[in-house]
Amino acid sequence: MLIADKAAKVLRSGGVIAYPTEGVFGLGCLPGDIDAVQRLLQIKQRDASKGLILIAASAAQFEGWIALPGAAALPDPDPQNPITWIVPAGNKVAPAVRGNNEGIAVRITTNPVAQSICNALASPIVSTSANLSGQPVAHNLSALRRQFDDLVDYIVPGRCGPSSGPSEIRDLQSGNILRPR
Repeated sequence: MLIADKAAKVLRSGGVIAYPTEGVFGLGCLPGDIDAVQRLLQIKQRDASKGLILIAASAAQFEGWIALPGAAALPDPDPQNPITWIVPAGNKVAPAVRGNNEGIAVRITTNPVAQSICNALASPIVSTSANLSGQPVAHNLSALRRQFDDLVDYIVPGRCGPSSGPSEIRDLQSGNILRPR
């Protein structure tokens, strides 16, 4: 079984995975599985009011998850400078994913492993950094295993990249940077 297919199977069964993204390892689940979202928040010890990021392999996978006004579109991703965009939330987004925010944070991923998982699901997945809230992010598989091996259902093998560190966060409508790289 291919790695992406195994990850997709775990996610479809309500699981939580750890996987590589552009700059750091992430924790993820299906955004429509509220039980899995709640479990992910407990694992990470993250305040649910903060909301979570969704990643997808293409803008089309965000259909129903985002509600861009008029002719607005997500910019093409830059592999060296990943940007997470705050956009209006679509009707599929539950409060557990959005938190206390009006919008939703989304990113088109350029990491080949993360892309393959989203493509295997034909869906976006939740993406939050693989760390306990307030603690350093896991930058390699051994640190990831030490912290999360007993907490998640599958640690997806692979490398982070091509960037380093968490993505920048910007508001799509204003262009304001909310979190620099």
